Amino acid sequence: MRFLAIPTDQVRKFQAGGADANGQVPERKRSEGDGNPCRHCLRMIPEGAGMLVLAYRPFPAPQPYAEVGPIFLCAEPCAAGGGAGLPEMLAAPDYILRGYGDDDRIVYGTGGVVATAAIPARAAELLADARVAYLHVRSARNNCYQCRIERA
Repeated sequence: MRFLAIPTDQVRKFQAGGADANGQVPERKRSEGDGNPCRHCLRMIPEGAGMLVLAYRPFPAPQPYAEVGPIFLCAEPCAAGGGAGLPEMLAAPDYILRGYGDDDRIVYGTGGVVATAAIPARAAELLADARVAYLHVRSARNNCYQCRIERA
């Protein structure tokens, strides 16, 4: 499996002031440190560094299951994170893992809160289900999108 960041082309548009999922220009703020994970480099945005706050829809098109929610990004260009290992930004004790089908809709029965250290094992179980095309990692407290997991 591999952990995927938001695509770089989308991130660069947001960093250049392009409209978010709500049609708004991303807000520019300063990171407070620990609680501001960048969904592109998949690291925490350092305290005091510029960051963007924006509405993001991690789906190709609007539809009933295409949730929109707030995310953070580094304000300055950063390298895309991801790969086989658990991303550095996943620092909370647990997260929601949820499976989606090829139609970008929730595969019922796949969602649940998982301890951070157990994410790779649970993701492997879910990706073994032929109905599941990919997974989302979401905040267990606020349901915010973190990253995507796909088969390698």
